Amino acid sequence: MLPPMLTLGAIRAAYAAGATPLELIEEVIARRAELVARDPAVFITLTEVEVLRDEARALTERGPEGLPLYGIPFAVKDNIDVAGLPTTAACPAYAYAPERNATVIARLRAAGAIVIGKTNLDQFATGLNGTRSPYGAPRCVFDADYVSGGSSSGSAVATASGVCAFALGTDTAGSGRVPAMFNNLVGIKPTPGLVPNTGVVPACRSVDVVTVFAASVPEGVELRRVMEGYDAADPFSRPAAPVALPQQPRIGVLAGAERNFYGNTEVEALYDAAMMRAEGLGATLVPFDYAPFREAAALLYDGPWVAERLAAVKEFIAGHAEAFDPTVRAIIEGAQGRSAVEAFEGLYKLRALMQQVAPVWEAVDMLMLPTSPTNCTVADMLADPIARNSQFGLYTNFANLMGLAGIAVPGGFTPSGLPAGVTLIGPGFSDDALAPFATAMHREAGCGYGIETGAALPAPEPYVPEDWITLAVVGAHLTGMPLNRELTGPGGIFLEETRTAPDYRLYALVGTVPPKPGMVAAPGFAGPGLIVELWALPPAAFGAFVAAIPAPLGIGKVTLADGRAVSGFLCEGHALTGAEEITDFGGWRAFRAAQ
Repeated sequence: MLPPMLTLGAIRAAYAAGATPLELIEEVIARRAELVARDPAVFITLTEVEVLRDEARALTERGPEGLPLYGIPFAVKDNIDVAGLPTTAACPAYAYAPERNATVIARLRAAGAIVIGKTNLDQFATGLNGTRSPYGAPRCVFDADYVSGGSSSGSAVATASGVCAFALGTDTAGSGRVPAMFNNLVGIKPTPGLVPNTGVVPACRSVDVVTVFAASVPEGVELRRVMEGYDAADPFSRPAAPVALPQQPRIGVLAGAERNFYGNTEVEALYDAAMMRAEGLGATLVPFDYAPFREAAALLYDGPWVAERLAAVKEFIAGHAEAFDPTVRAIIEGAQGRSAVEAFEGLYKLRALMQQVAPVWEAVDMLMLPTSPTNCTVADMLADPIARNSQFGLYTNFANLMGLAGIAVPGGFTPSGLPAGVTLIGPGFSDDALAPFATAMHREAGCGYGIETGAALPAPEPYVPEDWITLAVVGAHLTGMPLNRELTGPGGIFLEETRTAPDYRLYALVGTVPPKPGMVAAPGFAGPGLIVELWALPPAAFGAFVAAIPAPLGIGKVTLADGRAVSGFLCEGHALTGAEEITDFGGWRAFRAAQ
């Protein structure tokens, strides 16, 4: 029996108990039909029932081996190509039949995931509210009078309703974050260039990113890892250069006149509550001046970047202007007449603002901002579509222009029964490093995910790509120790705590900063075995990590109590002169506790 919200963990548990992809797909078909009857604006195109059944049968016959997303159903924003389904970008006259999958779809399908349909969006991904579509306006899952958020409207509602385990959106100005807040979901917004855009209808090609809506941060990060990776077909694709962050970060928070919630005191109170949670988790709150970030945010719609939206559809709008939503048309046509001089001037201003905020990034490790400072009804949005939409993007529009990473997490419910949340924003390629604190913030909020507002957060088994390397750490790199950030920063994944074989000895080395132990192999020695942690690292990160290890430590093969041999820390024998043997403590953590 599946819970109301589908998650990777719940589906995997069902398969482990004997369920088949075909049985799951029948449940998804029924749930999808119920959602379409209740909110017909969520989907634009549905994958045909028999196609879903055929895919599920094929997966059942093949089995889960080598498929990390075996039989996981997901929905796709309809500006991302899926072979066999039309791409409309919420404009029927623009529709075309893609011959191949977008890169991200190809990677997810190769991992065993099943596309259940294409979801509605603000036309050409132009908007943050979800009402700018001829296919209708999807509604917030908690109050049908309220907007769903956009532009990735249908993807958020489909996930939050429990029809699929996750959905893809895109984000230029906040479209993968604002709908997450409005529907009590996690929104994973990668660093621009980390996830390929090949096969995505562009909004602003230079800053667009493909995003994930998921129940929890760990599940969203797993899905992002399946999609990411350099793609030469995308001119803006970049190899990852992971950035580390401390476990107890300095977090920039709003203060003074830059705290603007447009009179929504309920959302403001939840932001204050999130600040208190962050402090309770060990963060240091640092008020900062948001003004230059706000100026950068304004460039996306008030500056020359709006010309990128015109560049994406210039030939189509020239002959089909009447096919556009009136508000979308006004925004895109507003770019006509923009000059190359204005484009360069806008770029200069953005670079100047990035220099201006550089001291902020020296004072903080990440920012914590309201995902949206307010919300509103569909009726209010339609009555004032430009101003209301602009309010939603006050704290989101700058992130992609500045090349930053972000994770939006739920933050609780207002007395009116509507969800709100915060987004953690970090330097480019801090995507993995943001995840632990974002996970803790979501857990401490105690608001569940999607429509399961009281559910405990899923704790999925970590997804580790096949080419990652396992590393055994014994000392200052253990969880909670001073150098653990060197593992978490480049995206290292904790696997387990275990013991070495009995023939290893441990010493407290002299004069190391921070204090470190040295582990040495002692063939024939019958000790207790030493407690170690196993971590997985990407190959490039492993190489960089090993190259930076100072003498007398190095990496060799360590035999574990169960007979496995993994790469791990070992110490040169000469460094043991004057060192205290601490083998009987059974591990570095126990020794330090005794100190």
